[in-house]
Amino acid sequence: MTTTQRIADPPTEESSGSNPLRLPEPFDSFYTREFPRMVDLAYALSGSRLASEDLAQDAMIAAHKNWDWVGILDKPGAWVRRVVTNRAASLYHRRKAELRALARLGPLRGTPPAKLDAEAEDVWRTVRKLPTRQAQAIALYYLDGLTVAETADVMECAPNTVKVHLHQARKALATRFSLDEEQT
Repeated sequence: MTTTQRIADPPTEESSGSNPLRLPEPFDSFYTREFPRMVDLAYALSGSRLASEDLAQDAMIAAHKNWDWVGILDKPGAWVRRVVTNRAASLYHRRKAELRALARLGPLRGTPPAKLDAEAEDVWRTVRKLPTRQAQAIALYYLDGLTVAETADVMECAPNTVKVHLHQARKALATRFSLDEEQT
């Protein structure tokens, strides 16, 4: 494979290392034999059992999607290992960037939210069950204390749309909690 060729691109004849006359082994056999080894490789590189299973599975999915040409490579396992190592490196770099960002943002984090009493927790649990836009409008308007216009800016919609979402959410909450709509 050339350095400019992406891992998911089908190899060209001169770079493939494949035998066009050879039939690929069934993918199921390849998967059964190689998957545990890919998980072990990914674990060694990532240090996370969950991430290693995801990395190995992603690599196997890529192989399966391209099995017509991956399967005829002289060493299809090497191709999948390359995918695992590349994705593990990407995961490492992404985690490293996330840690740097968290370190920068650490001082900006405030105190954790206060523990809600049972009644308030029930209300917010019900709000989370509302349609997404209604829940967003309720949280922005009541929890963050934004005006209708500010809520509309955040939600990238018209103020009248926010009013409709608030009205529909209040109506749903009033029904859920058996309140008159004027009490909301």
